[in-house]
Amino acid sequence: MNLREIPLTTIDGDATSLSDYADRVVMVVNVASKCGLTPQYETLEELQKKYADRGFTVLGFPCNQFLGQEPGGAEEIKEFCSMTYGVSFPLMEKVKVNGRDKHPLYEILHEVRDSAGKKGRVKWNFEKFVIAPDDSIARFRPTTLPDDPAVIAAIENGLPR
Repeated sequence: MNLREIPLTTIDGDATSLSDYADRVVMVVNVASKCGLTPQYETLEELQKKYADRGFTVLGFPCNQFLGQEPGGAEEIKEFCSMTYGVSFPLMEKVKVNGRDKHPLYEILHEVRDSAGKKGRVKWNFEKFVIAPDDSIARFRPTTLPDDPAVIAAIENGLPR
């Protein structure tokens, strides 16, 4: 299946897919509310505000697979993100990013190599995948901050000139 055609569901239960963002640079991030990396939400929102008008969006995928750090339901997750970090970027329904029942999007993303040439399972919360309109994908591990120069370069390289 084509990356853009994989069915996605928003946190509000609406059907979507990456084809709805075909002309944008998209950063797919598996997020969690009770993780040591949760403050990355702040920088993700800053990137959203800085680049949205130029053709960029963050897509947050809540995931509870890492020590149960995203235990809440949709309403609780939305409220936390909005009230704590002012998140304005789209959130998707809670997904699994690893294992037999992983979301089909992550089936494809597991094949993307990071800067060290490694592919495979998502290591932890806040692993980032920057998908350009030409479907090229850059992968950044959880401890790479959203405003790391390599991440910014991946975003800017995919934006229209």
